[in-house]
Amino acid sequence: MEGGIHVAIAPEIVGHWFGLPITNTLLMSWIVVFLLAAIAITVGRKATLVPGKMQLLLELGVSNVFDFVADTLESRDHAKRYFPLIMTMFLFIFTANLLEFVPGVGSIGILANQAHEAAEAAGHGAGYVPLLRSMNTDLNMTLALAIISFLVIEISGIVMIGFFKYMSRFLPFHAFHNGIGNGIIAMFVGLIEFVSELIRLISFSFRLFGNIFAGEVLIAVMAFFVPFALPVPFMAFEVFVGFMQAAIFSLLTLFFIKLAITETAH
Repeated sequence: MEGGIHVAIAPEIVGHWFGLPITNTLLMSWIVVFLLAAIAITVGRKATLVPGKMQLLLELGVSNVFDFVADTLESRDHAKRYFPLIMTMFLFIFTANLLEFVPGVGSIGILANQAHEAAEAAGHGAGYVPLLRSMNTDLNMTLALAIISFLVIEISGIVMIGFFKYMSRFLPFHAFHNGIGNGIIAMFVGLIEFVSELIRLISFSFRLFGNIFAGEVLIAVMAFFVPFALPVPFMAFEVFVGFMQAAIFSLLTLFFIKLAITETAH
């Protein structure tokens, strides 16, 4: 509808690079990576033996999170191995969710007929295409994060406790030693466990995508009907939701790693 609310589930293509499509969510992910790298380099260069207030605050935050990871995994050695991944996931997702509210994101764009022929092929015609869009409203991005988490969990389990011991969770042939009935039940439970492992790909990706995309649509609707005061409390709530979703994604990855590297009694 002309002048109405435009909601696009798929990310919009804004250009090409060596024949590869560049979407507005991909551009946003590059900005997030650049921003986090710039902050890390700046903080690292200014670090001193006698920390200032900001450095002390950051060190306390990192130390507390590391201690939590160590307590969860019951090993500081394991924490040293997985803490960088867990913390990076949280910062990457949360920073992306925060940048959604930066002026210009979603409001600065181009006409689809200026976004090369790929934008027209996507059905935008000569309409407006935002140059930047929250990366977690792209299911491809959340699915990529879910695949990384899934692979880390499964590979950690195989490396830590061994291939055959880990696979015995899904194919518990040892249970037949206690009788055929127990073996059949154990195999059925193992099948359910295997399916639940695969379902994590869907739950991880759709949980993050659904919450962030729904928040973006909600704010767009509120801004369309009451464009000044009403969207503000919803934006504050979405900041909280963005923090919670980043924390949930990271914590679930941590807890599933814990389950994967814990040997089960046969």
